[in-house]
Amino acid sequence: MIKTISKIGNSQGIIFDSALLQLARLKVGDEVNVEVHSGGTITIAPIATLPPADEVTALIKSTMKDYARTMKRLA
Repeated sequence: MIKTISKIGNSQGIIFDSALLQLARLKVGDEVNVEVHSGGTITIAPIATLPPADEVTALIKSTMKDYARTMKRLA
């Protein structure tokens, strides 16, 4: 995919259209790690974020409630 560097305000940038974002599994607001390698290659990689602790706790409680009967039989 060929992209053109554009002037964006006082900076320069590349516009990521929706197809490119979808292919990269990115969305607006996601954090990425940008690395410049020897030879000028630029790598942009998504930074995996962990879900909030309260969300994880709620999911664990929900799962334990759903499988309480099974867990008792296994114990």
